[in-house]
Amino acid sequence: MLTYRVRVLPFTIGVSFWIACLAPGVSASAAPASKPNIIIVMPDDVGYGDFSCLGNPIIHTPNIDAFQKQSVRFTNFHVSPTCAPTRAALLTGRHEFKSGVTHTIAERERLSLKATTFAQVLKADGYTTGIFGKWHLGDEQAYQPERRGFDETFVHGAGGIGQSYPGSCGDAPGNTYFSPAIRHNGVFEKTDGYCTDVFFNQALTWIDAKRKADAPFFAFITPNAAHTPLQCPADYAKRHAGEVPENVARFYGMIENIDDNFGRLTAALKQWGLERDTLVIFMTDNGGTIGVPIFNAGMRGAKVTPYEGGIRVPAFWRWPAAIEGGRDVSALTAHIDVFPTIAEVVGADLSPEARRQVEGRSLVPFFKDQKIDWPNRTLVAHVGRWERGKVESFKYVGVSIRDDRYALVNNAELYDLQTDPGQKTDVAAAHPDVLARLRKAYEAWWLDVLPRLENEDAVGPKVNPYKEWYEKQFGEGASAAPKS
Repeated sequence: MLTYRVRVLPFTIGVSFWIACLAPGVSASAAPASKPNIIIVMPDDVGYGDFSCLGNPIIHTPNIDAFQKQSVRFTNFHVSPTCAPTRAALLTGRHEFKSGVTHTIAERERLSLKATTFAQVLKADGYTTGIFGKWHLGDEQAYQPERRGFDETFVHGAGGIGQSYPGSCGDAPGNTYFSPAIRHNGVFEKTDGYCTDVFFNQALTWIDAKRKADAPFFAFITPNAAHTPLQCPADYAKRHAGEVPENVARFYGMIENIDDNFGRLTAALKQWGLERDTLVIFMTDNGGTIGVPIFNAGMRGAKVTPYEGGIRVPAFWRWPAAIEGGRDVSALTAHIDVFPTIAEVVGADLSPEARRQVEGRSLVPFFKDQKIDWPNRTLVAHVGRWERGKVESFKYVGVSIRDDRYALVNNAELYDLQTDPGQKTDVAAAHPDVLARLRKAYEAWWLDVLPRLENEDAVGPKVNPYKEWYEKQFGEGASAAPKS
C-alpha cells in the first residue's frame, strides 16, 4: 500500500461543497466550474525522452516545458506499446484487447461497437465534442468517430496520413503531410499547410466558436506527427541538422513544431479567459521511436516492446481551478484511468454497462496535495500484432505485467523497478514468490480477454473506405497528392 499527500475531491456533489472546503484566505470566486472544458493533446510516436523538460539535452520544447511546470505530473504513467491500442484503452477505460483491438491494421484496429467511449459519456452529459487529427479505431462508417461520441470530426484515415493497407485501414490516396485532404464531418477538405498546423488551426477555430456557446466542450487533438514518414517543414528540419543524424533532426523538428502549436493553444486559452476552467491533459500514445538512440531517459525498450521505454509516457495535467500543479505523482497510473477520472470530474451518471466496462481508477484524489491510499495494482501491456490464427502462440510474447514495484516480461524476466528502473538485471531467481504471483495474475487476465478478441477473423472490404469516399467526391482515380 502506497501513501501520497492528496485530498479527495468529490466533484460530483456540487460547487457549494467546494466553497465550504476552501482553504483559509481563498475567496469563494476560486471555486472551479462545475463542468470544466476538457482538452487532451496526444502526439503520435513521441516518447518520454523527447522533451527538454524530461532531460533531453538537444531538443527545445519551451511551451510544453512551461506547461509541465504548472501541471501535476504523473511520472509513472503507462500506455499501450502502439498507437491504436492506446487510443482504444484511453477512450474506453479498459485494456484494448477487451475491445477487440490487437493490432494497428487488418481490421484488428477496430474499436468494438459494443464499447462506450468517454466522448459518448460527455456528449450525453451536455458537452460538445470534437476530434482533430488521428482516429485509428476503424475506417469503416460504423466505426468512425462521429458514431463514437464526437460532434465535430476532422480526421485522416488509417494510422497515418497517406497510409493504405489491405482491407479497411487506409487514408485518402496520395495524401501527404503537406496540405493533406482531411475528412471534415464526413466530407473531404483540401487543406493548405503542414498537417500539425492544420489540425491545431481547426481545433482553435472550433474552440473559439464553442467558447461563445453555453455548453462545455471536449477537444481531442491528436496530430499524426511525429510518426513516420518524417515529413517536416524545412525550417524545422534544419534546426538540429548536423547536431544529430538527419532522420532525428527531422523527427525533432516535427516535435518542435508540435511544441509551437501547443504554445498557440495555451496562449489562446489564456487570451480567451478559458485557462482557469479548462482541464488540459498532455500525453503521448506510446514509447519512443526515432529519438531513442539519442535519449530515452534511462529506460529500456521503445515502441512495440513491453519494456518501460515502450509504454511509459509523459502525462501532464493542468486545471488551475482544481488541480494543485507543480507536483510529481509517482503512483502507478495509466491511460485506462482517464475515463473514470473525467467521469468523476463532470459528475457523469454512467450506465451499468459502462460501469462494468471501466477498469481504470479515478485520478481525482491526486488533484490536491494531501495523503491518500493507493492500493497496489497490476497492469498488463501486450504488443499483440500476431499473425492471423496465432493468438495462443503469442500468449507470452511481447507482454509485461507489472505492479507498483516489479515487472514480469514475457513470463520469464523479472525486474525490480525501484532499484533497477532501466530493467538491466533479471531477478526472477531471487523472488520466486513475486514471479508466481504475477504469473497467476497474468493467467487470469489472459483467460478473461480471450473471448473478447472479436476482430481476429474479421474480413475487410476490397477497397479502403477512405479511398472509395474520396473518389466518390472527386472522381475515380483522384489523388490527394499536392499539385507540383
